[in-house]
Order: sequence, then C-alpha cells, then structure tokens
Amino acid sequence: MNTETVGYKQETVAPAKTFVNRGASQTRLIAGVSVPDGPLITAVIEHAQRLSEPYLFNHAMRSWLFAEAIGGAKGIDYDREVVAIGTVLHDIGLTASVSGPNRFEVNGADAALSFIRGKGLSDRRAQLIWDLVALNSTPSLALHKEPEVAVGTMGIGLDYGGFGIEALPTADVEPILSAFPRLKMKQQFAERCCRLVTNKPETSHDNFLRDFGERFVPGYKAVSTVDLLMNAPFDE
Repeated sequence: MNTETVGYKQETVAPAKTFVNRGASQTRLIAGVSVPDGPLITAVIEHAQRLSEPYLFNHAMRSWLFAEAIGGAKGIDYDREVVAIGTVLHDIGLTASVSGPNRFEVNGADAALSFIRGKGLSDRRAQLIWDLVALNSTPSLALHKEPEVAVGTMGIGLDYGGFGIEALPTADVEPILSAFPRLKMKQQFAERCCRLVTNKPETSHDNFLRDFGERFVPGYKAVSTVDLLMNAPFDE
C-alpha cells in the first residue's frame, strides 16, 4: 500500500469488545481503532486503493474507522466484517473503473458484490454489503435498516458532513484524520460529483448529485417529480 498517501499501520492487539465482535475472529489497530482483520478485508482495502484516488480512498478508510468507533461507543451489536467491506467499498461507484447505467451508488454496490462473490460470504451478508453501499448517501433510509447498514452509514456521514461527531472524543478523531488526511476532500469530491452530473445527468435526479448540479453545474436542470406525476399518461 502507498504509505505516502495513507498512514496505514498494523499492530497486534487484544480482541475487541465482544458486543461488536461478530464476524471478526482477528483484530488489528489502525489509527488507534481496533478493527477486524483477515485476508478478505485486506483484499478489499487493496482493491479500494487500486480503484480510488488517494482522497477518496482515505475517505473510505476514515469512514470505516469512524463507523467502528461509533459502533463501539454506542454498544451496537453488528457484523464487523460486513461493515468493513461495505464501508471501505462504499464509494467505488465514483471511480473511473466502475461504470454502469444506474446512479453511482448502485453501480458501486453491484461492483462490490461482484468483487466479493465466491469469497465465502453467505447470501444474507452479501446482501447487507450491497445495501450499505447502495444506501450510503441516503441516511433517511439507511439508518432505519439493519445495524450493519446503519453503523456503516453513521461512519460515512460523520466523515462526509461531521454528522454525529459529538459522540466521539477529539482524542479519538484526530489520529484518524492524521493517519488518513482529507487531501482537499471538499474540493475534490465536489469536482467528481459535478463531472458525474455533467456526463450522466440522468443518474443525478434522485440522489445528492442533484444538489451539486444545482449549485455548481451551469445549465443543469433536474427532472421534477411533480412533473412526472402531472405528466403521467392517465386522466387523473
């Protein structure tokens, strides 16, 4: 892994608290956070880094670490391996290597499912990973889903907009930001979203890409759900 862009450090640690230890027989420390370990998680991290620009990879790693920290702080019982995989891969739909006809979250979820296929995960766990990736930018739904989807979304939301950051001590947040710096994420993430809106406007009308289009892309006009209703081919 490229240690010039990410501060990735592995240490031997004691097992994590059992209430958040489902799906994790091994653990390690990253940026002071005890996280699940194993060949599949290592492969997922390496896959995400191969696909992603450094700022986007760092966002994925911070999101995972924040999810673990929040899950532990709140005492939530969840499958840690599922959260690791789904959170680390949650934005691969924004990368140049992942494409498709759907909104980027769905393209990313399909690509994540393709990557983990045949790696020993049950259909149920694979479905949770798909849901976490596909719903990661829709917290109004994701936070009401299974604990794995909700916890992963909490970590992603914290890194994206600072949502829920008050639940974590500053001393826990700073090592994560230091190990995986933001690398002008606000600017770079916005630019990537605007490129998607420009190149594939049809995928931007029912997700947060619409906000970037309306704010930053000249001439952008989103499809109105009111117009869809009023123009439906029915008399009333």
